[in-house]
Amino acid sequence: MTAVALLDLKQRLARLSEKERRQTSAFLIRLGQETPAWKKETAQRLQAMAAGKKVSVARLRKQLGHV
Repeated sequence: MTAVALLDLKQRLARLSEKERRQTSAFLIRLGQETPAWKKETAQRLQAMAAGKKVSVARLRKQLGHV
């Protein structure tokens, strides 16, 4: 994508309503979730969780600094 096309896209996105931005965001997230890399990473995380490598919500909050 050229710099001009990217700028045009950004300008158009900036003019979207909040609802349209949410829909666009959800679409982009879904695109990312269809990639082989995302699927591989998700499978690895699920395997780790099945092996007992889980984090509690309290520990996660502490790690994120939301104590």
